[in-house]
Amino acid sequence: MITGINFQNAQFETSAVKKEGYPKSDMLEFAFAGRSNVGKSSMINKVLNRKSLARVSGTPGKTITINFYNIDKKIYLVDLPGYGYAKRSKEEVAKWGEMMEDYLANRKQLVQTILLVDSRHTPTAQDIQMAEWIRHYHDRLVVITTKMDKLKKSEIDERLDDIAQTLELTEDDVLIPFSTQNDEGKELVIDLLHLMREGVLLPYEE
Repeated sequence: MITGINFQNAQFETSAVKKEGYPKSDMLEFAFAGRSNVGKSSMINKVLNRKSLARVSGTPGKTITINFYNIDKKIYLVDLPGYGYAKRSKEEVAKWGEMMEDYLANRKQLVQTILLVDSRHTPTAQDIQMAEWIRHYHDRLVVITTKMDKLKKSEIDERLDDIAQTLELTEDDVLIPFSTQNDEGKELVIDLLHLMREGVLLPYEE
């Protein structure tokens, strides 16, 4: 494991819906995007070795703010509001889109937006749209496939291939299988964040 950032020295700093509420800091930021029930908050907690720092909701779509976590006073991990929640009104969906577009397009401290998808399912049209957004604002696509522990060993290669093909991953992109039930992918995510902070990114190949 690459060292340099103490990921256990982490604290929630603020929630925001507009740029006026973002941290007034030059620290680099790494954001996580995905569907409402994909497990973003759980993944963040796993990486930080904390049980409940990131707010995990039993109600999909409840998180409608951008949440900033200060990691060792060196970087921010940013939990973006989930998409694809059916009970959200058209007005709420529109506000979500404006908030996301503003953050992705204008936040200079943002180094990389990382897409989380459920390993059990083919990425949705909204996942594909988010992947296209990320490609527009960043040099590459970084994908974490969650809930790997729910797959049978015989299913793993097929599911990862399906996700890679659906999102049109290239050799420059990064794909990391992840599970909150064990340590699968945890150290890879930590190493990836170290590398991106230093301006280095090596594609991950299983």
